[in-house]
Amino acid sequence: MSVANLNLASQPFRNRALPWTITAVIVIASLIALVLIVRASMLTNAKAAIVETDVNALRIQAKKLQDEASQIRESLTPEQRIMLDAAHTLVDRKRFSWSRLFADLEAVLPANVRVTRIGVHDVAVRGGQTYAELELTVVGKTAEDAIGVVAEMDRTGVFQADPISQNLQRGRGQSGTELTLKVLYTPRAGVARSEGNVAAAGAHGNEAAQGGAR
Repeated sequence: MSVANLNLASQPFRNRALPWTITAVIVIASLIALVLIVRASMLTNAKAAIVETDVNALRIQAKKLQDEASQIRESLTPEQRIMLDAAHTLVDRKRFSWSRLFADLEAVLPANVRVTRIGVHDVAVRGGQTYAELELTVVGKTAEDAIGVVAEMDRTGVFQADPISQNLQRGRGQSGTELTLKVLYTPRAGVARSEGNVAAAGAHGNEAAQGGAR
């Protein structure tokens, strides 16, 4: 003989505490997350304020140094200004790396084109970046080879080349097309320089070695 378990209550049993418990846990977790977000935001804002203060201080210092440099320059005689400009030019030339130039030319010139002359007309440093104005003479087996060097140079972003003159080269068992280029050379930052060749520009003046790259 079996006895059935019957629920004779007028309303079924419900666990009313569970939804409130879940709601409370969610609210507490949300509050903790909000507190962490606010704290992280405050720390970020504090760091940003410190950085902005440092930047403003550096700007003020830089302006002060520029004003002092301007005052010193204005106090110089014309002859002293010429000497100062010449000294700056010499320093800029010493920053110029022939080894880096040859390496960059080696990377851009095809095997059937060679360099016969490199002339350096000007070297300047602006914002820590070196700029050099070059006159480059290359010889290619064909006119297409020589002209193609211009596109290859422009593609690298290191050289900006403009043709100046083009001549046919004949004699001594050689033939080809000689192309003279005006080149703005901007070496990429972060490339190691060979210290043995850094001062070569100042030593050689405006004319460089023959056939430095092929």
